[in-house]
Amino acid sequence: MRISGKTHLYAILADPVAHVRAPEFFAPAFAAHGLDAAVIPLHVLPQDLAAVVPTLQKLRNLHGLVLTIPHKEAMAALCDELGPDGRLCGAVNTVRFADEGRLIGDVFDGIGLVQGAIASGIPLKGRAVLLVGAGGAGRAIAFALAREGVASLTIANRTARRAEALAAEVARGVPGVRVAAGPASPEGQEVIVNATSLGLHEADPLPVDPNLLRPEMDVVEIIAAVEVTPLRRAATDLGCRTMGGRAMVDHQIDAQLRFFGAIA
Repeated sequence: MRISGKTHLYAILADPVAHVRAPEFFAPAFAAHGLDAAVIPLHVLPQDLAAVVPTLQKLRNLHGLVLTIPHKEAMAALCDELGPDGRLCGAVNTVRFADEGRLIGDVFDGIGLVQGAIASGIPLKGRAVLLVGAGGAGRAIAFALAREGVASLTIANRTARRAEALAAEVARGVPGVRVAAGPASPEGQEVIVNATSLGLHEADPLPVDPNLLRPEMDVVEIIAAVEVTPLRRAATDLGCRTMGGRAMVDHQIDAQLRFFGAIA
């Protein structure tokens, strides 16, 4: 990939940043659409986000932002306008620099996960799903799972009150789906979705007890920086179908490029 003064740049903001692989994930999409564009990782601390973003807007060849841990919810609060999922979730992972310095944000994690799971042979409609994690990505995924028509959705989070609040919001936003906060236990579930960062490092604790997994369960991860996490390895060894985070990323990139206005 060559970068010149004509290249349209996008920045991905993260803390930490060493695990970020967005440049290599976006590059094939840019090439497929004939775009002279690139994604640049930037290490931004949470306490600096509000000061850094206005400075980035002044860079005339920087056309937008991609957000990952831990900035998705904080960035939503800085936006002047939110798209439909951004408003619903209170989180964004994509921000467009609009005219007059306006920031327009939306989130595509939910779309990416649902479409990625289906493409990976993991159906969601009519199934019992455990979602572990109620952060920025978890919020978007919870609403997307409910819209997809899962039979039930159990949301687990390290802070139980956060899971309870998200469950109540999803129940209001998508009536007719059984949703509740609960423990991070695979028992009685058909699909396990890890929407936390656990697994990014080999020494991380597993988000669920692998001894409670069964071969008929499907395990889905949002972590794209690691090809095979310990949870995914344990699930595969048991005979479970699994999906890594790369599929989620790949299935939202075109939606992000349309949001940026880079493609029609």
